[in-house]
Amino acid sequence: MEVAGTMVSGAQNIFFAQLADPTVTHFSTAGTWCFTGEFVLYIFAFPGAALAMYQAAKPERKQAVGGLLLSAALTSALTGITEPLEFSFLFVAPVLFGISTVFAGLAYMLCYLLNITVGLTFSGGLLDLFMFGILQGNDKTSWMLIIPLGLAFFAVYFALFTFLIKKFNFATPGREEGDAETKLYTKADYNARKEGEKVSATADAPEGDERSVQITAGLGGAANIRDVDCCATRLRVTVHDGDKVNEAELKATGAAGVIRRGEGVQVVYGPQVNVIKTNLEAYLAARPAADGAAEPEAATKADSEQPAEAQGPRKPVATVTLGSPLTGEALSITACPDAVFAQKMMGDGACVVPATGELVAPCDAKVAFVFDTKHAVGLELPDGTGILCHVGIDTVKLGGKGFTACVAQGDEVKRGDTLLTFDLDYIRENAPSISTPVLVTTTDGKHEVRQLAFGRVNQGDDLLAVDIYEA
Repeated sequence: MEVAGTMVSGAQNIFFAQLADPTVTHFSTAGTWCFTGEFVLYIFAFPGAALAMYQAAKPERKQAVGGLLLSAALTSALTGITEPLEFSFLFVAPVLFGISTVFAGLAYMLCYLLNITVGLTFSGGLLDLFMFGILQGNDKTSWMLIIPLGLAFFAVYFALFTFLIKKFNFATPGREEGDAETKLYTKADYNARKEGEKVSATADAPEGDERSVQITAGLGGAANIRDVDCCATRLRVTVHDGDKVNEAELKATGAAGVIRRGEGVQVVYGPQVNVIKTNLEAYLAARPAADGAAEPEAATKADSEQPAEAQGPRKPVATVTLGSPLTGEALSITACPDAVFAQKMMGDGACVVPATGELVAPCDAKVAFVFDTKHAVGLELPDGTGILCHVGIDTVKLGGKGFTACVAQGDEVKRGDTLLTFDLDYIRENAPSISTPVLVTTTDGKHEVRQLAFGRVNQGDDLLAVDIYEA
């Protein structure tokens, strides 16, 4: 484009050439068409998305996530740095990022059509808007049109993101289950997860699995690992000495976070955690004395002198398989956001985060009780084994509102029969969590519970196995 008698190429070069030309009465869109949409997005739209995430956060997490989202929104509006917000979309709900890209294109198009011509040096925040829009005057830039357009985008982002987050139960910051860390994500987190998925997909030889080697080292060595388990997103490990755990080394394996509670360690990897767990178990099995350390102190001399029959694994006389009473995400019971359930005080089992509002019988049984508030049902197997399905956390405080009981005490039910229906959106809005413990409440030493499914489950999918032993 020709400016002041000189041919200038490049959008930013054109804008600054016009900025220096006193004869220009209105800047050309040729120099600003690839910039102006940023002001609408960064000053208005992304703060609207941040407000939507705050609005959708769980009540008990709002204080923590509010500060994070407020700082991210202010950073976006003032400086145009949007990484924490955009990568949080990309990390937990890529569909929101995809929708945002469509609206980004719309913002640029509308700014072009409205002849808005504000340039920038760094990014589309208030600082650049002030210098290259407001100070240059509305006659040259039409910057005032950004305000109504931006307010419209703020409203659309807030309404659309709020609806989608709640409709599809996206785990945006503040909506994490259990004791997962509330945080915003960065490009490093996203790249670490991608690299982790790549490593997991290519690691098919346990002894050559460098990630398993590094995880073992981060957990204090093979001799420090007592038990390995996982849920849908987290590796759950019990160690002998929590002080030996190296969080930095675990995060270097691609983990998004590490949570420690005494001897319990949770390492957050995301959906590929099942592969990581399998590889880690195979690695540990192939190298049971990797550290050359002595056996844990729990293995006492008295234990070693027990008869071989006592040391061998017990064989159950019967096994009962329980189906998932809900469609949703199956987690370890230790992921339940209620300490009573998570610490197995009421029995062992699983925690299901429901996606639909129907609870069905996990097996053929008799209805032992239906709580007056209709939020929980107890079942009894023919041998007296007790089962509890408890919809949500602290839902007793709802007084039965949002719940409908479809059975009564004494009814005989078949696997798959409807026990309760409930308003999932109402519970999500009015209770601390929709996480639903499914427990075997008989704790007499003759029952051992094994979780069969983690991650996405449908009603009726095998969820728990209950091994029953002789007294």
